[in-house]
Amino acid sequence: MKKQVNYKVNGEEWKEAKDKAFNKLVKKVKIDGFREGKVPRNVFEKKYGTGDIISEAMEDLVQKKYGEVIITEKLIPVVEPKLEIVKADDEGFEVNMTFILDPEVTLGEYKGLKVKKDKVKVTKEEVDHEVSHILDRYAELVSKDGKAEEGDTVVIDFKGFKDNEEFEGGSAEGYSLELGSHSFIPGFEEGVVGMKREESKDIELTFPEDYMAKELAGQKVVFNVTVHDIKKRVIPDLDEEFFKDLDMEGVSNKEELEKVVEEEIKAQKEREADNKFIEDLLEKASKNMKVEIDEEIIDAETDRMYKNFIEKLKMQGVTEELYFAYSGAKKEDIMKDMKKEAEKRVAYRYLLEAIVKAEEITISDKNAKDEVKKMADMYKMTEEDIMKELGSLEVVKYDLAMQKAIELLKENN
Repeated sequence: MKKQVNYKVNGEEWKEAKDKAFNKLVKKVKIDGFREGKVPRNVFEKKYGTGDIISEAMEDLVQKKYGEVIITEKLIPVVEPKLEIVKADDEGFEVNMTFILDPEVTLGEYKGLKVKKDKVKVTKEEVDHEVSHILDRYAELVSKDGKAEEGDTVVIDFKGFKDNEEFEGGSAEGYSLELGSHSFIPGFEEGVVGMKREESKDIELTFPEDYMAKELAGQKVVFNVTVHDIKKRVIPDLDEEFFKDLDMEGVSNKEELEKVVEEEIKAQKEREADNKFIEDLLEKASKNMKVEIDEEIIDAETDRMYKNFIEKLKMQGVTEELYFAYSGAKKEDIMKDMKKEAEKRVAYRYLLEAIVKAEEITISDKNAKDEVKKMADMYKMTEEDIMKELGSLEVVKYDLAMQKAIELLKENN
């Protein structure tokens, strides 16, 4: 929903706004022959023109008007207002301010939706697969005789040469490499397979055309490789010694381990089934409601999602530029996919807010404070730090109300 306000300023009000803007700008200006902040208006305008004064005056007046409109019209904008400048010169200015507001929501059927929740079943194959993963984590690397095979870990020295000259970044000593991990360029690991301890060998390779180091992309090179040790992975037996190392509460034999693993897989599947159940309920209920969501709200949610995505990359030590360079992905494609998800998120949010209102769901201060305490205990933080992260108790109340609306959908399905 949008509300447009036309705002015009001229005459004495515009003159006073420009005078105020000049007095603000002149404090930052230095011109030879004048003290800082003491440049006459005519000298300033001769050097810089009137554009900056007009822009500053307009910005101040728009900010003031923005606040006035919100208070007098009792508006709650959900994104930054759009500004369309109709006129801006020495005589005055005119601007159209478009306020983007929450849309009107008309709920449809949201009870008795008859959405089926997936049944959860754990197979023996799934349990065996997870147990094998646990055993693999406890595998030991043991030196062996004979030839290196795929799956073995070799300890090697290597030097890379291009045109008979050693190139930067192509050498290492005592490097542990798992054969078959594909952590080196194609052909390197395959070239080491079959080598024996203390054997040296030249491996001729060509770097991929799309290799990240442009000076090596598509180039022919030679790696001189020496194998110092060959180690094979030894998977432990499910014996008493293994279960002591595992140190898992209530697990001392194979049967008990399989039982715990089965319970963990089942719990994970239950969570996934519950999440899908909620998603299906929200999707069906949102299709039954009537709402027209402005594109600006979707775009704002998309931008928020993208910023969160970039922040998560930074936490992993990956910059935005580095991610796109290595992944080959395009920002516009990612934004396009995110926009689809943003449309769903925004629709679900308005659905749940409407249900909260219709069902008169309220959260007390006590319930909200109890939730903060629970979060503090879970994350090993103080309640004060949790509140700093959240901003206010109203945020907690909002989230709890939304959760109650979801529970209501589930219970009345």
